[in-house]
Amino acid sequence: MSRSAARELALFLLRAPTRPAGVEAPRLKSRTGVEYPTEWARRYAVRLARAMVLDDVTLPLVTAAARPAFYGRDALERLEGPVIVAANHASHLDTAILLASLPPKRRHHTVVAAAADYFFDRHWKAALSAFSLGAIPMERVKVNRRSADAAAALIEEGWSLIIFPEGGRSPHGWGQEFKGGAAYLAKRCQVPVAPVHLRGTRAILPKVPEPARSRFRPGKTAVRFGELLWPSEEEDARRFAARIEAAVALLADEAEGDWWTARLRAGRAETPSLRGPAVSPWRRAWSLPASADPSRRPSGRPEGSAATAWDEG
Repeated sequence: MSRSAARELALFLLRAPTRPAGVEAPRLKSRTGVEYPTEWARRYAVRLARAMVLDDVTLPLVTAAARPAFYGRDALERLEGPVIVAANHASHLDTAILLASLPPKRRHHTVVAAAADYFFDRHWKAALSAFSLGAIPMERVKVNRRSADAAAALIEEGWSLIIFPEGGRSPHGWGQEFKGGAAYLAKRCQVPVAPVHLRGTRAILPKVPEPARSRFRPGKTAVRFGELLWPSEEEDARRFAARIEAAVALLADEAEGDWWTARLRAGRAETPSLRGPAVSPWRRAWSLPASADPSRRPSGRPEGSAATAWDEG
């Protein structure tokens, strides 16, 4: 080949391709949301880097700021195989505190179901969520086939899953209805659900801060694990989701009062709902337990169980 021919060939290979007039260039599909691929975040090298960041940076910082106390982890520590951890959700601190509550071996083999429309709406945010938390995108409005299949496949591979059945952080301190994602996955994969109640995280970092206070205020938190719940053949995902919510409500009652009183109320089917009393907004705000937001409790109001506050109203 002559030198000029070689030069022409090189220019042809390096030149940007042309497009015929009138032909519109195809748009590349943006893979964000539930479409974002997270397989790379579970490769060994990435998992090792995430474990170092979690254990040496994230968890020490969160522990220093939130000072969590852990209760009832015995059943989880004895369990072999994957588990779905289902907890109430009031703060962005919740995920890190839940990861801190897990034994190291399980912690490093756990993925977090994160809202696809919030944590995976942009590429940089999706990559950060997948790396730092091992997050996978999950549709929070409804059970999405793609995200449900991905989560189920990971559970069947032996991964545990952290999920917040409310679908998002509470804007007012009271809980929200538990959606069926955790229950559906538990029934589909035949794995247990560990109900968990997180106390005090909203007082540290609420979703909607008050104008008169800073957004972040260190404090104390508590993480309570309930007995493992197994789905029965008779109940569908909706009924199982209601049972999970009731188990978290029992733990919330215990957190605001004591174990014995909470069990007595549960025996009488009088456990207060996580969603708060069905009264006017100002009374709901006034009835919030101190752990949800101490600044909303009137001076002189004694701390007690949520049920006591409602009964007196």
